[in-house]
Amino acid sequence: MFRSLRSPDVLVTTLAAASILLVTMGIRQSMGLFVSPLNTSTGLGIATISLALAVAQFVWGAIQPVAGAIADRHGPRPVLIGALVLLALGSALTPFMSSGPGLVLTIGLVSAMGSGAASFSVLIGAAAQRMPVEARGTASGVINAGGSFGQFLFAPILQKLIQSIGWMGAMGAMAIAALAALPLIGKLTQSSTPPIAHTDTDHGVLRAVRDALGDRSYLLLHAGFFACGFHIAFLATHLPGEVELCGLPPTVASWSLAIIGLANIFGSLYAGACVSRYRSKHVLAAMYGSRAVLVAAYLLAPPSEWTFYVFAAGLGFTWLGTVPPTAALVGKLFGVRYLGTLFGLTLLSHQIGGFLGAWLGGLAVVEFGDFRWMWYADIVLALLAAVLNLPIREAAIERRVATA
Repeated sequence: MFRSLRSPDVLVTTLAAASILLVTMGIRQSMGLFVSPLNTSTGLGIATISLALAVAQFVWGAIQPVAGAIADRHGPRPVLIGALVLLALGSALTPFMSSGPGLVLTIGLVSAMGSGAASFSVLIGAAAQRMPVEARGTASGVINAGGSFGQFLFAPILQKLIQSIGWMGAMGAMAIAALAALPLIGKLTQSSTPPIAHTDTDHGVLRAVRDALGDRSYLLLHAGFFACGFHIAFLATHLPGEVELCGLPPTVASWSLAIIGLANIFGSLYAGACVSRYRSKHVLAAMYGSRAVLVAAYLLAPPSEWTFYVFAAGLGFTWLGTVPPTAALVGKLFGVRYLGTLFGLTLLSHQIGGFLGAWLGGLAVVEFGDFRWMWYADIVLALLAAVLNLPIREAAIERRVATA
């Protein structure tokens, strides 16, 4: 699986990007732990705090094409430095906020812009430009696994810090962690292998975006990634509520989320390896189709702890495993010159779906008393995503390698 990463430069570049993502995603995915202590300390109410987190969800996606475009034009180094400083600043300033607008500013804007600008689009784009084509799929899987491991690692550590030194101290620890990741940027950007020289005529980022948005395959890829975001955000936001509706203890929800993060480490590595062996559109279609089957099986199974654990393990295997084949497809369709920008736009589509998944899930439970219609929507969207990926134009692996 890892033979394509045997080159020292490729390995260092991959691990540096994965480590940066470990920090930014670990911090981002652990913010839910602060909702209750924030509410107890400030008295702002769950709705107000949730609004700040909802804004962060969207901003994290919206900043990615912008950060990707800047990195494509000026290089990833200044973008990543600014991102980590913003993430540290937002974390450090949050304990001083005592109003809803203040939390929207620090958590919803500053921290989210930092974590988003140092996320998938810039990191995968920077790494892809510093390695041969045969290594990109595996590398993107390892980078993606770094983010999953960050979720698995940061949550229990931050929970322990909240209990021992309080949520303000834990916020300070996150700021320190973000700044501690700064030296990794040099490892990513100072490889002895220079970025790939682009011999094609460069018409600029705006022309690249316009051409991509006029491409049917790119739009189909966006539609599938939108469904992915809807599915993930719905579950990440409302799985604890589903567990409660089933009459099970809250620990079932926390363990299920932990299992999802752990399973996705292996799923991401496997997805990266599959990208090097199979057409990315077929990998994506299989992932989305498997989600529809998993959700249907969950609805038919009796509500028990093991039902949730098995469901979480199966779902976690593809949780963010869609990132490597999606990034690979963007690179195959348009090259890596503006990969940060174009993949950033697909991530924005993902987060728009995520916003709707989280928001509509709340409306559904208020209106109907449970999430059954959201589960049905999940199945339909997953099947649509699987079907929509199949017409994407993509050269066969053998022909593409031979041409390269």
